[in-house]
Parts: sequence; C-alpha cells; structure tokens
Amino acid sequence: MPSVLFVCLGNICRSPMAEAVFAHMVRQNGLEASFARIDSAGTGGWHAGETPDSRSAKTCAAHGVPVNHRARQVTKSDFAEFDYMLCMDESNFENLKRMSGGSSKAKIHLFGEFDPNGERIIEDPYYGGIDGFEHNFQQVERASRGFLKHLGLL
Repeated sequence: MPSVLFVCLGNICRSPMAEAVFAHMVRQNGLEASFARIDSAGTGGWHAGETPDSRSAKTCAAHGVPVNHRARQVTKSDFAEFDYMLCMDESNFENLKRMSGGSSKAKIHLFGEFDPNGERIIEDPYYGGIDGFEHNFQQVERASRGFLKHLGLL
C-alpha cells in the first residue's frame, strides 16, 4: 500500500487542496484500503500549525470536498516514510531533492506530470484571486485521477 505526500511551499494553499481532493477521490472510488497514508506538507515551515488558506478551503467546499489539515513542514523522516512525494512546482521539486540529501525511499515527482491535459506546474495562487484557486482545483482533480490511473487503481 503506497503512502503519498503532497508538497508545496507553505502547505496552506496547493498541497492541502491536493491532499483533500486526492483523499476525496480515493474515498469516492472505495480505494481507502489501497493507501497506507495520504498527507501534505510544505518545504517551508513558517505556516506550521495553521489551517489552509480560506480561499483554498472555500474552493474545495464549493466542490463538496472536505478539508481537514494543519500545515506542517517536510521532515527528514518523510523521505523514508512516504512512497511518493508529489510537488506542485519545479522550485519545490528542487527543494525536495536538496532536502533528501540524495537518499529517499520516496519517488519525487511533479504532481502535474499526472495531469492528462499536460499542465505540469500547479502555480501558487496565494497572491491572486479566487480564480487561481479554482484553476488549481481543476488541475489537482485531473492529476489525482491521472495518478490513480498511473497506479493502476482506476
């Protein structure tokens, strides 16, 4: 059973949304027993303990996706505990590679690699309006479905 960690910069916008959407899709398809753990974290720790950005939570709620997360920073143990670390952009990808110290059980990917529309980068919507969060939602929904197909579960 794989474990999956979604990663962005601060763990308040993109990665908690990706975690929530993916977990919701897993539940909708009766695949809960197929995963050991689904979580999210940020490469930076300045938002640790905070709830997701209200715009991220509002967007998820508008689509019937519950969000229940407290921000945390990626830890060294995450590289040994997770099978997949799915990050939102190239900066976070590079940060994860650096943080791993070259030693990681986890396969580190851009989450957007699994988007059938080919939109590889999930841009940070923090400094923009609600439209960016909606766009992110559509991206992570497609990438979640694509990742489940990659794993042979859909």
